Amino acid sequence: MYPRNSSIWNMITFYKEYGSVQTLSGHPSWSYYCELLSISDKDKRQFYEIECINAKWSVRELRRQISSSLFERLLLSNGNVNKQKVLDLALKGNEIANPQDIVKDPYVFEFLGLPEDKPMMESDLEEALVRQIEKFLLELGKGFMFVGTQQRVTFGNVHYYVDMVFYNKILKSYVLIELKTIKLMPEAVGQLNMYLNYYAAEVNEEDDNPPIGLILCTDKGNVDMQYALGGLNNNIFASKYVTYMPDKEQLIAQVEAVLTANSKEHK
Repeated sequence: MYPRNSSIWNMITFYKEYGSVQTLSGHPSWSYYCELLSISDKDKRQFYEIECINAKWSVRELRRQISSSLFERLLLSNGNVNKQKVLDLALKGNEIANPQDIVKDPYVFEFLGLPEDKPMMESDLEEALVRQIEKFLLELGKGFMFVGTQQRVTFGNVHYYVDMVFYNKILKSYVLIELKTIKLMPEAVGQLNMYLNYYAAEVNEEDDNPPIGLILCTDKGNVDMQYALGGLNNNIFASKYVTYMPDKEQLIAQVEAVLTANSKEHK
């Protein structure tokens, strides 16, 4: 018996799974397949293979996305995990068609090298993300372009500032991000809604779609987004962020628990 993930084990598994290199759309390096073959679940492995090709990840980026449980985080992002979503991710990768498709939960900022649970100012978090902007863009996902920080929004003679602004070229939308180093508070939703209204009226070009708002916080707490967003027409989302790699087994267990619960409901 060959040790799991040894070179011989990988080669045997590769030919069992893929047949030959000619059948793949593949990458020039065998290292990609060594990373992919470490994933036993076929749906999950196929998702990472598709995303790797579409997003043109390096081997290091692929390894990081696997370690940060991107597959599970996307499944859990809108609270509607089901077998069809698992199948869609496995067959198509993460397709960006609607604003909610760009949202993950949680976001993982382990690349900042920040201590866990250490209090910090929002300005310090923003500065750290800007210093690591390439890695932050990778974590945000496909289609994101960085516009700037502290983008001014003026109502009357009063100036406000959006923490971070991006543009998603797939959705053709500005994405306004507010950073909160505390749990989510209802007033943050109203503030972001105001910024989105400004961008829709003053910044958007004719070809742009409505702007999207994303609040990144340490905890979504007890704020019910359904009620916080009641009556608002803008796309506003809230997600937790962590500064360490999440517990992979815990995320897998969460996905499996939701899938099991959904399966029982439909029997």
